[in-house]
Amino acid sequence: MRAERWLLGVLALVGAGLTGSLGLWQLDRAQQKLALQAEQQAAERLPVLGNAELPVRVEAAGVRRLARLRGHWLPEQQLWLDNRPHERRNGTLLLTPLQLEGRPELIWVQRGWQERTPGLHQVPPWPATPGGEVEVLGQLRPQASQVKAFGAESTGPLRQNLDLSASTAQLGRPVLPWVLWQTGPDCAPLRCDWPAPDSGVHKHWGYAAQWFALAALILGLYVWFQFLKPARAGQ
Repeated sequence: MRAERWLLGVLALVGAGLTGSLGLWQLDRAQQKLALQAEQQAAERLPVLGNAELPVRVEAAGVRRLARLRGHWLPEQQLWLDNRPHERRNGTLLLTPLQLEGRPELIWVQRGWQERTPGLHQVPPWPATPGGEVEVLGQLRPQASQVKAFGAESTGPLRQNLDLSASTAQLGRPVLPWVLWQTGPDCAPLRCDWPAPDSGVHKHWGYAAQWFALAALILGLYVWFQFLKPARAGQ
């Protein structure tokens, strides 16, 4: 009987230790996400980048950095990203490549959101695109808005997601591995009040709480069945 109790005690400690360590791991992941979030928020306060300062590789320090870019639009290559909700309404996002002034590369610009007409499942009408040289203010991100895609991605003007690497071959010119999320009044008639990206910190906190609760439950059940319940029965 004593050996059985010791074995159950060891198993309870191992189980509680394992689940507790998983809870600590989730807290560590949350801390990493918070550090990354703080780094990106700090990047927003750095001086605005221009054409010459744009990095050719994705770097953590560049994510969410503000940039004011000059160039001209390539409206014949623009496209819509479908099924993008905003404030509980379904819509589409307009993406247009910008040929940078003084550089050979293009950069995709996520210009804004437009509400979709209910029941309409075709390419929305294109808004007016200014000709000549333009200046675009926005925030650098490593990709455009993404959703889970089902089946093969379309290559037409209405898509689920933008594949940056594939767009290089499509456009026939080098494309920077960034997407400029346009901000400011120049987005009109589109909307570009982008929501802040979700870092997932709350998810990790929730998982940690579940693991710690499970560890407490294991220890609580062991103490109850091995000590408290027998003691009450013997009274």
